[in-house]
Amino acid sequence: MSFRIPTKSRRLALIGLTCLGSAGIVSSPSAVWSEERSVLETSGNENNQTYTLKHSLQPQQTLRYKVTHIAKTKTRINGSEEIANVHTTSNRAWQVADASEKEMTFDHSIESVAMTQQSGEAEEVRWDSTSGEEPPKIFSVVASQIGTPLATVTINSQGQEIRREDHAGTKSSLGMGSLALALPDKPVKIGESWAVPSEIQARTEDGFVKQIKIRQLYTLKKVKAGVATLSVKSETLTPIEEESLRAQVIQQLSNGTLRFDVDNGYLLSKELNWDESVVGFQGPGSMMEYRAKMTEELLPEDSPTSVATKKDSKR
Repeated sequence: MSFRIPTKSRRLALIGLTCLGSAGIVSSPSAVWSEERSVLETSGNENNQTYTLKHSLQPQQTLRYKVTHIAKTKTRINGSEEIANVHTTSNRAWQVADASEKEMTFDHSIESVAMTQQSGEAEEVRWDSTSGEEPPKIFSVVASQIGTPLATVTINSQGQEIRREDHAGTKSSLGMGSLALALPDKPVKIGESWAVPSEIQARTEDGFVKQIKIRQLYTLKKVKAGVATLSVKSETLTPIEEESLRAQVIQQLSNGTLRFDVDNGYLLSKELNWDESVVGFQGPGSMMEYRAKMTEELLPEDSPTSVATKKDSKR
């Protein structure tokens, strides 16, 4: 099987805008919750104060986020170099249909997107969904999904998915994390960590799909004015011997910082960063460098008191 990272990096642009992607855009490396409970690990802190972190959405509440994803992939094969750049900015929404103390159900949708990508000597391709212009063919699948629910999801207070109905796209996370932030099932102290096991998929050079076990390690760094700051770091548990697999896996790992509103029970912001290199992903004369950043921020108009916000998207 021919393995070509630049093509995958161009496809990654379309997924980065939604954190949910489309099956027609990229192969489906999916992150799934383990049946195991999160494991708490203590890193010795003298402060005995504990904090309860849990999702607490309200019926008819709408949370809107601005998501920006920038990525640069440089590949070199036998002296021939190619650089691919992608930049996507989107507004996504959680529209809460029903909520209780234990379970919350919401529609996840993309309301608008601006995309740019350029690879090698090819011309840069741009499209903004608010421009009224027809999308280029490469963006057509994403364009068809704007304004319609991608998934209806029910989570518990720890962010674990109880039920999910996918309307479009795939569960692919591509290192941008699961749809809802994974929270511990008991109060935690500053410096305490919890691990959430999951699996991702990568395709071997002979065409087989291999399951890769990973875990997301979250750590509570501080709590100030009702806002918790957490770090997240992905750890690979399955040994990876093929560099072609490693080149795929590094794009699906999460490393960064999150801010969570403790009092109101939802994510305020997220920043994930990638700075990775793989040598020999396609033979001894090959190298891949992957540099990327993804930010997600709650839009100001979606404050804790903002509910039933006017929908600009079509249902």
